[in-house]
Amino acid sequence: MSKTKNTNTENTVKKSKGRPAVEGSVRQARLAARAARVAAGGTVQRGRPAVEGSARQVKLAAQAARIAAGGTIKRGRPAVKKVAEVAA
Repeated sequence: MSKTKNTNTENTVKKSKGRPAVEGSVRQARLAARAARVAAGGTVQRGRPAVEGSARQVKLAAQAARIAAGGTIKRGRPAVKKVAEVAA
């Protein structure tokens, strides 16, 4: 007995998954405007803008300067030095 499986080879139309998009909605208009901006060579900025001069931006700039100068950057939390056993 053959172990091949007979399948129906009719052409079927694939439906898209998920909730259908409502044409003319505010979200669709916003997405279309964003796509048009990108197509025109513009940029799409995402997220919260950085505040120049903040403590984090100063720290990141200093870190970038050290990297540009060829220095090494230690990543992560500093290691905790273990106390040697006193009783031994």
